[in-house]
Amino acid sequence: MWTRGWRDEVWSRLDQDWDLIVIGGGITGAGILAEAARHDVKALLVEANDFASGTSSRSTKLVHGGLRYLRQAQIRLTRESVTERENLLREGGGLVTPLGFFLTSFEGDRMPGWMFGVGLAMYDILGKKWDHERYRKGRLMAELPSLEGSSLKTAYHYYDAQTDDARLVVRVLREAVRRGGTAVNYARASDLLRDASGRVVGVQLTDGGPKPRTAEVKAKVVINATGAWADHLRTKLGTKKKLRAIRGSHLVFPAGKLPLGQAISLLHPRDGRAVFAIPWEGVTLVGTTDVDHAADLAVEPGIASLEIEYLLEAVHHAFPSLSLSQSDVRSTFSGVRAVIDTGADDPSKESREHALWREEGMLTVTGGKLTTFRLMARESLHAVRDELPALRVGKRTRILDRDTGALPANGVDDETRARLVGRHGIEAKDVLAMPGGATPVGDSVVLWGELGWAARSEGVVHLDDLLLRRARVGLLLDGGGLGTMDAIRAVAQPELGWDDGRWDEEVARYAALWRRGYGPMV
Repeated sequence: MWTRGWRDEVWSRLDQDWDLIVIGGGITGAGILAEAARHDVKALLVEANDFASGTSSRSTKLVHGGLRYLRQAQIRLTRESVTERENLLREGGGLVTPLGFFLTSFEGDRMPGWMFGVGLAMYDILGKKWDHERYRKGRLMAELPSLEGSSLKTAYHYYDAQTDDARLVVRVLREAVRRGGTAVNYARASDLLRDASGRVVGVQLTDGGPKPRTAEVKAKVVINATGAWADHLRTKLGTKKKLRAIRGSHLVFPAGKLPLGQAISLLHPRDGRAVFAIPWEGVTLVGTTDVDHAADLAVEPGIASLEIEYLLEAVHHAFPSLSLSQSDVRSTFSGVRAVIDTGADDPSKESREHALWREEGMLTVTGGKLTTFRLMARESLHAVRDELPALRVGKRTRILDRDTGALPANGVDDETRARLVGRHGIEAKDVLAMPGGATPVGDSVVLWGELGWAARSEGVVHLDDLLLRRARVGLLLDGGGLGTMDAIRAVAQPELGWDDGRWDEEVARYAALWRRGYGPMV
């Protein structure tokens, strides 16, 4: 699947009548394609850039109930999120994993510590399990000595979950394609096709890959699942913009610089916003910010110097003894998410609930959060059920396939085995069988087998597809992996089938993109 030449094969059969066209290859679009494929709907997903290249590879990597949304009285959103978190933990083992959290209270916090306990009690009630406890300062310091020297008062421990967001998208898409769906990256919906009455009946596609080409593709239903980019298509229908683009940025530290066994949530000393420090894939993430994103959405987003200062201020507040500075940052990443624009002065006050709009026959789904992607998919399909009679979306279906096959031991430990099965499902055994299968890439948790398999079979068009989304070495290695490029080339270039000239072009492209959007800006 998605091996060399696959995009040519997809483009060769676009001129058929489709039941459904999904625009957008993030987690929402992937979920819609997966649900449609389960019901034998002839569905096509198109993505203007790479799968998960937008918000869905740049999140805080949390699958969570949204504890902070309780502060905004968003009870329904929290309840739905907690339920979906439990479903993903049950079905996505190895990809969605439990994560212990310490909700910390420091001297001078705007919210008293006892209110955390009240909020967590409500959180656990919504999740139908009592799973939190209070930690006093001495006990917490023994578990997390990185907090030494801070003004910590107390903390509450609870559980949420985390994931590799881009890998979640890829697994959902590949399982959808295996069931009969079609998905293609670098296929931009440059315009909408409309009938004589003005109703949307398809899209004009432009190939952004190596071969310039266009196609007109028609379907009974078109769903706009492009997230923060949704207004670009909506305004082609003459409608007014409804979305507010908000940027969330993160710092990535080597685990040795900021060692954490569990995650920490704290209130930023400047404005009281929740900030997280999270162990993930052998590094530690600190984020996120919440600022209006005024830049052109067609340009790769990157962290601003004021955001770095803001996040480092939180780090110094919680971990003063570590004396961390910008020079300790290994990489950064920024994502742009869509919220419904109500005109609130503070972007953090805007609701994270999703919305559906039916306009001139096109359904737009936007907003929401990674955790609730299945609910958003089901609601979207329910909204167009009259035009797709094959749909039967009343009964809840699984999020991820159950049958992942047996993975041979091959000398890998249980944690690595679970990680491979979670990220690759039934293909985990093929990943492990690749040359260097179980050997890590540098000091990362990524295996050479994963990198080689992705180059061979996971629809890579550009080098950043491989290094930033299929295998996350661009975030995990010093310099985005540029210092390891000779070894990466030896594994990836033969699988990709690129000549030396193409490889050199791709390395230069990747280096420029990484420094602009993912580098530490030192």
